[in-house]
Amino acid sequence: MTSPQVYTVTGMSCAHCETAVREELEDVDGIAEVRVSASSGRLEVTPQPDAPVADAAVEAAVEEAGYTAVRAA
Repeated sequence: MTSPQVYTVTGMSCAHCETAVREELEDVDGIAEVRVSASSGRLEVTPQPDAPVADAAVEAAVEEAGYTAVRAA
């Protein structure tokens, strides 16, 4: 299985926020799984095998949901 790409998301505060982010990321090609937590501000995006997802695509989808994502170091 491909390792998840981890991001820090700012501005989320509830389950509705998590759902908004998850729904936007479902529209991004190449994503196999999304895990998001408003309480920790952590987002994990697991790409499909051999199909890395560009940080810019993830960040744009999160921004479309109304939040900001930054790739964790």
